[in-house]
Amino acid sequence: MSLTLRTISRDQHLAYIQSLPSASHCQVPAWADVKTEWRSENLGWFDKSGEMVGAGLVLYRQLPKIKRYLAYLPEGPVINWYAPNLDDWLQPMLTHLKQQGAFSVKMGPPVVIRRWDSAAIKSGIQDPDVKRLRDVEATHIEPRAFEVSDRLRKMGWQQGEDGGAGFGDVQPRYVFQVPLANRSLEDVLKGFNQLWRRNIKKADKAGVEVVQGSYEDLAEWQRLYEITAVRDHFRPRPLSYFERMWKVLNSEDPNRMRLYFARHNGVNLSAATMLVVGGHVWYSYGASDNIGREVRPSNAMQWRMLRDSYAMGATVYDLRGISDSLDETDHLFGLIQFKVGTGGEAVEYVGEWDFPLNKLLHKALDIYMSRR
Repeated sequence: MSLTLRTISRDQHLAYIQSLPSASHCQVPAWADVKTEWRSENLGWFDKSGEMVGAGLVLYRQLPKIKRYLAYLPEGPVINWYAPNLDDWLQPMLTHLKQQGAFSVKMGPPVVIRRWDSAAIKSGIQDPDVKRLRDVEATHIEPRAFEVSDRLRKMGWQQGEDGGAGFGDVQPRYVFQVPLANRSLEDVLKGFNQLWRRNIKKADKAGVEVVQGSYEDLAEWQRLYEITAVRDHFRPRPLSYFERMWKVLNSEDPNRMRLYFARHNGVNLSAATMLVVGGHVWYSYGASDNIGREVRPSNAMQWRMLRDSYAMGATVYDLRGISDSLDETDHLFGLIQFKVGTGGEAVEYVGEWDFPLNKLLHKALDIYMSRR
C-alpha cells in the first residue's frame, strides 16, 4: 500500500474526522486554536487512488532562541494503527516533520492495550499486596496493541515514561470510561455501586437541579474552579483559556463543548465541562465548592451528563485520567475510587512515544525538563 502525506486544509481535516465514529478531541482542527502557544499544521494521508485515509493535527513548540521545534500529535495521528505496514504511515510523517524543523516528534497512539472492569479494580483495592492497576489481572487484553508497540520500537520510537516528562501537555495513559453501546440506561444505572445510586437519590430528594450553562456562565465556572484549585493544590487555568476553548470548539461544531452546573436552592455547588466528538464524550474539567457536599451535587451532575451523552447516541462516556495507583495512601487514589463507582472500566493506552530526529537536542530537552 503506497501512501503519500501532505498538508491539508482545516476543512478537509474536519470532514475526515466527521466521517469517523469518533476521534480524540485533541485531534480536531479547532484544538490548535485552544493551544495558542503552539504553531499547528493539519496533515492528511492519501492512498494510490487519492482518497484520504488518515489525518493528524501537529502542534509545534519552538525551542528557546533557535528555530527548531518539538512536533506533538496529542492522542494521534488518526490512522490505521493496526496496519502491518505501519512504517509506510509513519516514515513519510517523520520526513515531513524534519523538513518543518522538528528536532523531536511526540505522539500518542489512540490504541488501547488493557481494560479492567469495576469488579477487577475493587478486588485489587481490597488486596493489600496490590499497589498498582498493572498488578491486577486485566479483564480484556488487546494482543494487536502489543504488536503496535513492537513495530514502533523496531522503527526507533522510544516509549515515554508513565505520565511523561512532557514538554507542554502530556495526555494520560490511564483513563476511566463508562461504555454505553448496546446498554440501556437502566443497565448503566444498575452498574453504579450502591453509594453512587444512594447519592444520586439523595441529591434528587434534596432538590438538586442540574442545568446546562452558556458562554456567559464561564465566570461562574471559574469561581468554582478556583475554589477547587486552592483545595486540591493545583494551578488553575485562567478564565480566558475556557472562553477561548468555548469559542473555538463551538464555532467548529456547536455541540463540541458543553458546561453543566449542579445547584441547590439557587446556589451553584459544582460544575463541569464536557467535550463531544462523534460517539465519544469526555468529562473534561470538574469543579466544586467547599459547601453543600452533603446534598451530593457531583453525583447528580455526572448522572445528568451521562444521560445526555446517552441521548446523543454516544458509545462511551469518558471520565478522563486516573493514576494507576491502588494504594489508599496515594494522594491520587481518590480519583479512581470516585470513578470506579460508576461501574465503568479502567483503560490503559500504549502511552506516548518519542522519535528523536536530532538526538543531541532531544537529550538536551530531556535534561532541561527533568530539572524543572
